[in-house]
Amino acid sequence: MFDAFIVNPIAGTGFALETMEKIESRMTEKGLPFRTFRTEQPLQAAEIARELSRNPEVRAVISVGGDGTASEVAIGLAGTGKPMAVIPAGTGNDFIKTIGIPKDPLAALETALNGEAKPTDMGWLNDSSFLNVCGTGFDVTVLDYAESLKKRYRGLLPYFLGLLKAIFHYKPVHLKLTVDGETEEGDYLICSIANGRFIGGGIPICPAADPQDGLLDLVLVRNVPRRKIPLYLPGLMMGKILNFKITRHRRVKEVTMEGKNLRVNTDGEIFSMSGACFAVRPGVLQLIR
Repeated sequence: MFDAFIVNPIAGTGFALETMEKIESRMTEKGLPFRTFRTEQPLQAAEIARELSRNPEVRAVISVGGDGTASEVAIGLAGTGKPMAVIPAGTGNDFIKTIGIPKDPLAALETALNGEAKPTDMGWLNDSSFLNVCGTGFDVTVLDYAESLKKRYRGLLPYFLGLLKAIFHYKPVHLKLTVDGETEEGDYLICSIANGRFIGGGIPICPAADPQDGLLDLVLVRNVPRRKIPLYLPGLMMGKILNFKITRHRRVKEVTMEGKNLRVNTDGEIFSMSGACFAVRPGVLQLIR
């Protein structure tokens, strides 16, 4: 039996490769068998993970990178029963904050080697899956501005700077939503469908989310004048978004989102689509925690 590490070499602006070197040294010191697989293009991590899931000699498949890499590996392993672990080596590393994996990569390696695999939810988005959080609105604008800053900074800083820039350029999104059969329409500042709790390097977009409860969390923040957005930022950063009078939160099984020129944040990556259909996938992933 051996552990299979899937590393995204560009994650964290090279930090993932540095991390993988330390992991390989530690695994060699321990005398533990392992193999390393490097991705060379988007979505390849899912393909590699899917292939590894069929190998009975693989004890666990371990993601080394950011949230995007973890999401891809999870997509490849969903429904296979093969355990997955996550070692944070990207920019935001948001999903680990929800499930309690250490942010130090070598400490996370110990969790990967000695932790327990537990059934963990994922979400459907149209014809694929997501692991952490999807949404549209203000967070997409933040990610737009944070993208160029990721090359210079890791952690929360690029997202925080992107957040400040977004205040001056954000435009509300008009959405038609069908939530577990009930339809509504309006202008929104934020519309997030969450399996995890954090986005943008540690912004608690849905502090109540639990990826083991068999449900997704819908967070709707109605639109406010741009000048009022800064008034809500301290509360947002302190995890109080669900207490805002302009926020509605509910746990759901299915959400359909329709809007003009829709752009959706999917585990930190932005995609354009004509419509989005979300559904929960209860306990589909065996995640080592």
